[in-house]
Amino acid sequence: MVVAVILLVMLFFCGALSYVIPQGAFARDGSGNIIPDTYQVGTVEGIALWRIITAPVRVFASGDALTIIMISIFLLVMSGVFNLLEKTGGIKTFIAVIMRRLRDKGGPVVCITVLIFMLFGSLFGMFEELVTLLPLIIVFMLTMQMDTMMGLGACLMAACFGFSTAITNPFSVGTAAQLAGIHASSGAWLRIVFFVIVYLVLCAFLVGYLKKIQANPQYSPTYEADLQKRASLMGDGEPLPDQDRIFRVYATFFAIQGVLLVAIACIRQISGFAIPVLAASFLISGLIAGQIVCKDFKRVLGYFLKGAAAMLPAVAMIALASSIKLVMDESNIIDTVMHTVLKLLVGKGKFVTILLIYGLILFLQLFIGSASAKIFLVMPIVLPITNALGISPTLVILTYCMADGFTDVILPTNPVLLIGLSMANVSYGKWLKWTWKLQLLLFVISIVVLLFGVLIGY
Repeated sequence: MVVAVILLVMLFFCGALSYVIPQGAFARDGSGNIIPDTYQVGTVEGIALWRIITAPVRVFASGDALTIIMISIFLLVMSGVFNLLEKTGGIKTFIAVIMRRLRDKGGPVVCITVLIFMLFGSLFGMFEELVTLLPLIIVFMLTMQMDTMMGLGACLMAACFGFSTAITNPFSVGTAAQLAGIHASSGAWLRIVFFVIVYLVLCAFLVGYLKKIQANPQYSPTYEADLQKRASLMGDGEPLPDQDRIFRVYATFFAIQGVLLVAIACIRQISGFAIPVLAASFLISGLIAGQIVCKDFKRVLGYFLKGAAAMLPAVAMIALASSIKLVMDESNIIDTVMHTVLKLLVGKGKFVTILLIYGLILFLQLFIGSASAKIFLVMPIVLPITNALGISPTLVILTYCMADGFTDVILPTNPVLLIGLSMANVSYGKWLKWTWKLQLLLFVISIVVLLFGVLIGY
């Protein structure tokens, strides 16, 4: 409810801006890149109220419709499959195996899990795709006497932080390096150092939190809900009939998804179709696995549909978040906002310029979640300015990655955050209270690293 109110306020605020800010546009080349010094200002023409009100519906017919629809289908499929997995005994079977092998090894397991997810984000640019594993990671943490927040931290947050500390991420470092005319490996040493720093900070945060909930389980924001989750997962503790067969079936299911994730990360040609490919794989192999286990397709389909229906409110939130950008597009004020902010960069010192670029990307995060979209919007203008000031493209790229990524797990306009919190059944208020200090610390660390980069001429 809180997220919906925030999004509605932002939606109407952006609509109100169209009555104050004039329309405007940059000329663009054949690839859609902005051509510097071509901005043309127009008149102030406020967007019609009915367009603001209907934006959450009309967004499904906009230029972003395909992406929104695919994300929504993705969410519904994942929720349905994991409900099917739970109802047919897959969760309980994996719990039994996990408890036998990993009990009382909480700290090391958390750090290893964080490292894996951060590496996938940093090296391959995987973030949205890894949300498919969130329910399993949460269950994994619950079986080891941790909580839902630990699952979110070790999976969703780790993947996001890995994306933000990009080393070879093709969607940020790769694209920006190509626009700058440099190799993606240029300046990688400082990005690696930053990755290690953030990894150690996140591990310290999660392990410190783990010690607190071990000393006092009620310290957990999800304590009551986790008691119910454990009870439903563990049941009466009786072994499931034919447990070995269930384990083999679902182990094969997850092995298929694991191989597919690696393939998506390694094969650039299919990386752009990651979400539909993963959704199709989960849907087909999940239904087949469920049918093999319970041999009743009507029940299998019922479990799937019930799980999918539980995520319909999250789909509504995604549409509401996406409608904010639609209103700004239809108002023709995005380029005007960009032009105004970018003028602030001219004539400033190196460090001040870097901070302004950092702030610009943070601002754009409210409206444009796609890393690649912002790169094509900002870099063609920012790079000529920074080059004139003697700031290297590698420092600009590092600045971009820092500003683009971390806020993906704190801004309520990010669909992946909404998906993750919906899957975990955690309110945005609890999440914000749990993470804001960590986000503030990372902001300070980022500024210090950028200052260090300026001082050494990185």
